Amino acid sequence: MIDLRSDTVTQPTEAMRKRMAAAAVGDDVFQDDPTVNKLEALMAEMSGKANALFVPSGTMSNLVGLLAHCQRGEEYIVGQGYHTYLYEAGGAPVLGSIVPQPVEIEPDGTLDLTKVESVIKKDDYHFARTKLLCLENTHNGKVISLDYMQKAYDFAKSKGLSVHLDGARAFNATVALGCELKDLTQYADSVSICLSKGLGAPVGSVLCGDKDTIKWARRWRKMVGGGMRQAGVLAAAGIYALENHVERLARDHAKAKVLAERLAEIPQLEVKPELVQTNMVFIRSDKAVAAHLADYLLQKGIRIIPGETMRWVLHLDIKQEHVDYISDQVKAFFN
Repeated sequence: MIDLRSDTVTQPTEAMRKRMAAAAVGDDVFQDDPTVNKLEALMAEMSGKANALFVPSGTMSNLVGLLAHCQRGEEYIVGQGYHTYLYEAGGAPVLGSIVPQPVEIEPDGTLDLTKVESVIKKDDYHFARTKLLCLENTHNGKVISLDYMQKAYDFAKSKGLSVHLDGARAFNATVALGCELKDLTQYADSVSICLSKGLGAPVGSVLCGDKDTIKWARRWRKMVGGGMRQAGVLAAAGIYALENHVERLARDHAKAKVLAERLAEIPQLEVKPELVQTNMVFIRSDKAVAAHLADYLLQKGIRIIPGETMRWVLHLDIKQEHVDYISDQVKAFFN
């Protein structure tokens, strides 16, 4: 089955499985797991941060990051369609009693800092205290420039705010930008990085930040049930992914571009190849047609999520010959 629904659907490679099987383990709640400790030290070094924390998921990584920055009744400013507001089940307000202040996202995935400034609350006990600015890079496959990241960080600091970056696909951003991770993450006080998306590990994300932020995040991780025991078998997959699967993300980006160019030749689909920056292709179509297309492709061994706007995601389990097959089958459907 060729699965285009997300880059979370990848299978661990044989080499990754061998590394997992051979991992040295201990009790990570006691911080005794040597492989988890190695992963956290590696991610701290790569991100240029003092410390890091391994957690089961990107949702938890963002959650404990936000809760480490904000106390009950404090506010974080966030993009209307960012994961930390829309796609993580309302965890921050429900579990942490912190208040989201959503702002419309610009077409390039950024937040207009003028709009951000307009919703920062003055120091008045009638209002929630604005404490944090949340950014996302990449956002819907769009890469946010280092120039914008610096401007947003400098702006936040001038307003007394901390910055949290949802960098679930931060390595897609760095590969597209041609920079190191620390070049990107220097413009955030904390960053959540997912290992189980484009990097291909089966489980896990890492929160990177200063020692105090990670200290509080570790407490929150325990409170929300994320304290794992012999987690080195999972951390080993993350280490392997960091060592072997970062540079290859460029291949996913290239395959996405090729697929977009081929789909753009089909009149019934609206595809803009020039907007493809990483591993995602966005396709607009009639909703009913998309549903029929999904049924047809499923019979051909291709899985998508139908909709008026569809997101097809390329990843390490999709080879170049699969791109050829996908485009051929979509053309065959419309023919």
